[in-house]
Amino acid sequence: MIHIRKFVFNTFMVNTYILYDESGECIIIDAACYEQIEQEEVRRFIAANNLKLMRNLNTHCHVDHLLGNNFIASEYGIYPEYHRNSLPFFHTLSEIGSTFGYDVGKAPDPARFLEDNETVGWGSSSLKVLYTPGHAEGSVCFYNDNQGFVITGDVLFKDTIGRTDLPSGNFDELMTSIKTRLFTLSPDTTVFPGHGPETTIGYEMENNPFIR
Repeated sequence: MIHIRKFVFNTFMVNTYILYDESGECIIIDAACYEQIEQEEVRRFIAANNLKLMRNLNTHCHVDHLLGNNFIASEYGIYPEYHRNSLPFFHTLSEIGSTFGYDVGKAPDPARFLEDNETVGWGSSSLKVLYTPGHAEGSVCFYNDNQGFVITGDVLFKDTIGRTDLPSGNFDELMTSIKTRLFTLSPDTTVFPGHGPETTIGYEMENNPFIR
């Protein structure tokens, strides 16, 4: 069984998730731990639960979701995995980070690139990669059918959707991603977004005012 621990990190209030199972292996999704106290939270949780970190997955490559990648690489020797179409964001990553007061440094090289519909595994568990551009080129969601949850990054939130006014954002593309990749999941599917509280696919289908 997959257990999910949510942390909220940095001034952008990014949801970072650690997923682990009975094997003792774990993964981290959207490692946003920038401050030392945030990094210590991650270190302490992994150590206290006798976990072994196996993968570092990114839903997309906006700077607020990447701020812990250097820490994860240096502390655990685990390098990020993201979709190849996210690569253009790295041309301006340091500049954008400094605009918000973050010293991003040199981003660690990717361990590999994620592919649409592939299965990424660790321990006894796995997630399916869903390619969902619109908020940002290269955005993906991570879906687990057995336990009925999806980690959506900045594609879908409770009562709202990802913004589309940033580079590579596209409203029509985002609507297509939500309707064809997320709203085809079971209504009972729990949504773990990149910011804010959890919701369900069914709730958003019925109540999200931005879906049309």
